[in-house]
Amino acid sequence: MSKTNEYRTGRHCVFKLHCHLVFVTKYRYCVLEGYMFPVLKSLFEKVCSDFEADLVEFNGEADHVHLLINYPPKIALSKLVNSLKGVSSRKLKLHHPEVANRYYRSALWSPSYFAASCGGAPIEVIKQYVQQQRTPH
Repeated sequence: MSKTNEYRTGRHCVFKLHCHLVFVTKYRYCVLEGYMFPVLKSLFEKVCSDFEADLVEFNGEADHVHLLINYPPKIALSKLVNSLKGVSSRKLKLHHPEVANRYYRSALWSPSYFAASCGGAPIEVIKQYVQQQRTPH
């Protein structure tokens, strides 16, 4: 798909939207092992491609993962997150039953998540640019 420094185009828009997401395992259990990360990455990439988004970067630790996503403005970020968490929870448990054994009839991820917009100019630069615009009289 696209590179991180390129603008993407839609039918009526040009955009470059990036979001930093963090998913934490339920009860902050340390259940993620290094050998699970390639499976998680491929699952996240598949879901992103279904949403016409790009997984730019992915990494994590035993109790959480970080994702940098480039996504189109036509999708709601909450729907993307819901799909990312649901699919990865279900399929990781199929690939690695030892994860399913840790949780009794429960999801892998905590119901909450962290999301931060990122990229582009800092807020102060944009604020200054907007303030310098000529207001019509």
